[in-house]
Amino acid sequence: MINFIKNFSKDESGAVTVDWVVLTAAVVGLAVAAYSSIETGAKSLTSDTATYMTGKKPT
Repeated sequence: MINFIKNFSKDESGAVTVDWVVLTAAVVGLAVAAYSSIETGAKSLTSDTATYMTGKKPT
């Protein structure tokens, strides 16, 4: 049993998978943050454009 625990603690074959999972989660988190920022800006720009266009009279 002690040999099994020693061998298990030295085995690093799953470490790369954990690294990729953490890295992927970070990328997804950044994408969500960027989307939220872009969405807010787009809604504001659309609202401002609609307000501007409503105030203009056709010539």
